[in-house]
Order: sequence, then structure tokens, then C-alpha cells
Amino acid sequence: MMLALIGLAAIFVAANHDPNVGSVFSMLKSQLVWYVLGTIIVVVLMQFDAEQLWKIAPIAFGIGILLLVAVLFLYSRVYEVKTGAKSWFAVGSLTFQPSEVMKPAFILMMARVVTLYNSNHPDRSIKSDLKLLGIMIAWLLPVLVLLKLQNDFGTMLVFIAIFGGIVLVSGISWRILTPIISVFVVVGGTALAFVTTDGGRNVLMHLGFKAYQFDRVDTWMNPSGDTSNAGYQLWQSMKAIGSGQVFGTGFNTSHVHVPVQESDMIFSVIGSNFGFIGGLLLIMLYFLLIYQMIRVTFDTRNEFYAYIATGVVMMVLFHVFENIGMSIGLLPLTGIPLPFISQGGSALLGNLIGIGLIMSMRYHYKSYMFANRSSFSNH
Repeated sequence: MMLALIGLAAIFVAANHDPNVGSVFSMLKSQLVWYVLGTIIVVVLMQFDAEQLWKIAPIAFGIGILLLVAVLFLYSRVYEVKTGAKSWFAVGSLTFQPSEVMKPAFILMMARVVTLYNSNHPDRSIKSDLKLLGIMIAWLLPVLVLLKLQNDFGTMLVFIAIFGGIVLVSGISWRILTPIISVFVVVGGTALAFVTTDGGRNVLMHLGFKAYQFDRVDTWMNPSGDTSNAGYQLWQSMKAIGSGQVFGTGFNTSHVHVPVQESDMIFSVIGSNFGFIGGLLLIMLYFLLIYQMIRVTFDTRNEFYAYIATGVVMMVLFHVFENIGMSIGLLPLTGIPLPFISQGGSALLGNLIGIGLIMSMRYHYKSYMFANRSSFSNH
């Protein structure tokens, strides 16, 4: 709720200082409607226990895949021009990004796959761990392929982060994970070398990379190199955050214009208006939220729940790290929103579904404990 209130306040400031926003209160009302809808979904999800979540996991995953396929044919041409990605449905002023609600569906499915495999293979070995990893990758690949066809690299990274988090807690031996992580480090270093050389970029262009993606890398590596074109948004964001200094310029006071500040660059509003202290308090709120999620996992002591919680934590944590990181020039721009704060209904809905799954664990655990106490008292 605190993050929601901060989000509404930040959107108000961003929209109030953006000449391209027609109606500030219309944007606020739209975001508030999404909050209400998301809260209703949270309450509904709280009624689902572990057995019911187990049953709906493949259904939710299947619906998510169908939506990812459908958007390839019915995507918004306007948003494709704006973002370079074919990942948005649009009906009039209403837009929806199916990959956002696919994230919690993917988390549920991964949790089910790992729990089922571990229950059927109590005696673990290198061979069985490799088989589990192969099965998990098989479920991940269709999602990555569909996102690649949508040209949505940022969202692909979120799914990889979720996948990586669940793999780490799945019980797969470190004798398998260590060389895989080493390979990823080498591949990442090689990719960075390719991206920073003309010859490497030519190879990547043949593999499907776009010019705007290289622009984002150039902007990240040298924010002050092109402050009037490709680097304008990042440079303005860094200036806005810097202008807040320690305590900020004050609520609804903006001295620096930042494009699309109400969505991807919302952290620049907080940094500008409330300074370093405000940004630090926001990050502390996120860590408090993540701590509460982890605590629920330890309280319930349920393997299926543990994997769900891991996926939700990784989803939120990666969004926070990437969004704030790109706003201050630490990471390349990817268009990933700040959870519960950035303007945008589908992203908010996806994150609130994740919260609903965590709340379901806490609710049914407390109901179970209360029932056991009552039974004990009666005896």
C-alpha cells in the first residue's frame, strides 16, 4: 500500500510536468482503477490453497502461451513504432502486455515442475539433476522464443532471472551449476566485446539485434556522449536525480524534463523530489517487501510454495534492480517498469498477482495453524 501511494504521487508529479500528457487526473484515475482491479485479484487468489494453485498452474501457463502467440498477430502498430516491440494489445486507449501476466503463470508452472520432479526422484544424482535442468529449460524455451519474436529483450531477461532463481533453490548440484554459471559469464563477456566493436555488431545484426539496442548500450557506456539524441532520456534522468541532492527539491517541484518519466523513468521523480533520502527509503521498502515474502516461505515450510515465492522474489528484485540501475546509468536502458510505482496497468497486474500468490500462502498457513490450535484445545 505504501508503494502504491508513492506510485500515485510520483505519477501525479511526472504527468503534471509532461506537456504530452493530456489529462493528469485521467492518468491517475486509470492507474487507480488498475490498483483496485489488482487488489480484487489478490483477494481472489488468497482463496486458492496449494492444491488449487497446483491444478491451475498448467492452465495459466497454457493461456499465457496462447496470449503470447496471439499478440504476434494482433499487436498494436502504434506501440510497435514507439517501443520497437510487438508485445502490446491495444483497444482504443486501453493497452495490455500479455507477457506481464505470463510471469506469475510461468512461476507457478516452474514451481509445479520442480516439486513434481523432486517428489518422483528422492534419490538425487548428477544424471537426475541434469534431467531436471533439461525439463526446466524445455518449459522456458517457448516463452523465450515468443518474446524474441516480439522483440522484447527486457522481458526476456526477467524470465531468465526468474528461471535462474528457481534453479538455484531446486536442489540441482553445484557441480552442474558452477560450470553453467562460468559459461554464462564467458558468454556475457564475449557479448559485451561483440557489442563494443564494429565487426561484432555486424555479426549481432545478422542474428536479429536492432540498431536501437546498440544505441542503448552506447548510451549506457557513455551517457554524456550523445545527450541530444539517443542518450537524451538517460542524461535527463541522471540530471533530475542529481538535482534532488540529499533531501530533494520538494513535492511537485521539477527543474529537469525527463521523457516518459511516468513509466520507465519514474525513479527520477523520486530522486528529484525527495533526494537521496527518498530514494534510499524507497529501496528499503522494497527490501522490507522481499523480506516479508521470504519469511512467509520459511513459515509455511512447503516446497511448492518455496519455489513460487522464489520466483516472485526474483521477479520483483530484478525489476527494481534493473529499473533503478538504468535510471542512474548503472545498467543499460531496457524499458522495465518499477514495481507498483510505474504507470502501466499490465505490469501492475502481473506484480499484484505475484503478491496474491504470496498472500495465499500466508492466509492458508494461518488458517491451518488456527484449525490445529482449535483441535488441540478441544482435545
